[in-house]
Amino acid sequence: MTADAGATAEVRAALVRLRRATGLPVAFGGLVEEGRGLRIGELSGAATASLQGLAVAPGSGLGGKAHALARAVAVTDYSTSRHISHEYDVAVAAEGLRSVLAVPVVVRRRVRGVLYGALRTAQPLGDRTLNAAVAAARDVEQTLVVRDEARALLTAARAPGDDGAWERVREAHSALRALAPRIADPLLRCELLDALGKLMPTGTAVPEPAVRLAPREVDVLSCVASGATNAATAERLSLRPETVKGYLRSAMRKLGAHTRLEAVVAARRTGVLP
Repeated sequence: MTADAGATAEVRAALVRLRRATGLPVAFGGLVEEGRGLRIGELSGAATASLQGLAVAPGSGLGGKAHALARAVAVTDYSTSRHISHEYDVAVAAEGLRSVLAVPVVVRRRVRGVLYGALRTAQPLGDRTLNAAVAAARDVEQTLVVRDEARALLTAARAPGDDGAWERVREAHSALRALAPRIADPLLRCELLDALGKLMPTGTAVPEPAVRLAPREVDVLSCVASGATNAATAERLSLRPETVKGYLRSAMRKLGAHTRLEAVVAARRTGVLP
């Protein structure tokens, strides 16, 4: 699988966030391409292009070790470390890097990329820096999960002759609505929400909604439609239960519904939900 533009953009944004959170002068990384392995495609703060396009084999160098072990690894002085192999010393030295960490991006137990952070001095990288790098990798992981689920959802929506396909679409729609607000890249978030907005049964005529629901009202209704309680909806959407109740009441009022079920039916009838 070749890395797509949206996933690459998320790696780029994660590197910028990592440098901002830690003060690291350099961050870089890339995605694993099927049949090609890890390729460094994004640089932030680099003074040279020595790392650009570097192909990193699993087990080789620091990033290859992170790839092979599927866990974060770090060295205080890259060129003299006895804990890694040294196939990429020339490129690393050309950029002047000494202390380096590498964190894998793991999706469903498969490494999909690696993020690096580095100093040009030989000094230990503390827990704060490592935690920030892990958080950046988790952001990318979540984005890749959402993109994978969105593709699967769209495929299921178009699958003919499968009686259970549309119910799976509805379940996936609810999960993706809950994940969308957590995507850091605003363009990717809008792209996902736009795709979700187009999910209606093939051949179904959908009238123009008579009411306009706020995005969070749709999120709450989507969770309710999947059978989630208010407490479960609050946890899924990172909201307070009282806030969920407020959004639900507001949506019901706009839809002219008296019960949760009526609200879901009305939302589906008007094309707010699939």
